[in-house]
Amino acid sequence: MDMGLKIVEGMPQQDEEVILDRLKAFNIECFGESDRRELAIPLHDTAGDIAGGLVGYTGRGWLYVSMLFIPEWMRAKGLATRLLTMAEAEAAKRGCIGAYIDTMNPAALALYLKLGYRPIGKLEGLAGGHDVTWLEKRF
Repeated sequence: MDMGLKIVEGMPQQDEEVILDRLKAFNIECFGESDRRELAIPLHDTAGDIAGGLVGYTGRGWLYVSMLFIPEWMRAKGLATRLLTMAEAEAAKRGCIGAYIDTMNPAALALYLKLGYRPIGKLEGLAGGHDVTWLEKRF
């Protein structure tokens, strides 16, 4: 059956939202309502503009950190540790039992291990010889 399938590079936002809405409805039907709540901790530069920070969400008993970025000039000041600690504390207040994160950055991986995260999966052999590691931390 020909359904007019073709590969495209990107879709209009409204088309992506149709797919996302249908996926969410399916997941609610299968797994029940989600208690997803956004969580962000922005870092500002001296002018007050966003320079980096932590972005993620809590849901189904877990914190997921989707982005954590510290600009070069703010590094080595303990900010990544502070952001993660703050996010974990808020997640625990929200009833979460743990956090998960992924990284390709060896320095970030070393930090997460130092902070008590443990690897739960790895995808090796990305272009350039890089790997992605998924980690979790139970509270």
